[in-house]
Amino acid sequence: MTLTSRLASTADLETLKSLIAAAIAELQKGFLTPEQIDSSTAIMGLDTQLIEDKTYFVIEDEGEIAGCGGWSRRATLYGGDHSTGRDAGLLDPAKDPAKVRAMYTHPAHTRRGVGRLILSLCEQAAAAEGFTALELMGTLSGRPLYEAYGFEAVEQVEDARGGAPVPLVRMRKKITS
Repeated sequence: MTLTSRLASTADLETLKSLIAAAIAELQKGFLTPEQIDSSTAIMGLDTQLIEDKTYFVIEDEGEIAGCGGWSRRATLYGGDHSTGRDAGLLDPAKDPAKVRAMYTHPAHTRRGVGRLILSLCEQAAAAEGFTALELMGTLSGRPLYEAYGFEAVEQVEDARGGAPVPLVRMRKKITS
């Protein structure tokens, strides 16, 4: 297995939407109820502003998209184009953490380094723009990866915008690259 990375483009959108739907449906099992998984689709997803900002990565395994994720210099912490409450305001790298956003791994490619590679790319890119910290809103299934990468939980929340309340954890990490 050889993982490669590149910036996502609008040509990737349909493939990414399919990957994200599969990741939400499959990787949340065992952590959320079926109702919470359904609710997750209303609060999670791809914010295409990340693609426009050239801060969203595609990870490929031998030409097949295995995962995606990115970072943002904007205020929105999580959610897709369809999510309410988005804020496109720019962050101040001197005082605000960059946001790690919309990380998804295709269920057939889990536990192979896809998520760790995305986090590394995000950390390097955010550091290059002067950010000194990262922040994300993690799912229960993603939390072990984020903790292993050095993120620490700072707040546990529930988001019920999709119906059933979905437990999430806000996490932060100082940039070390």
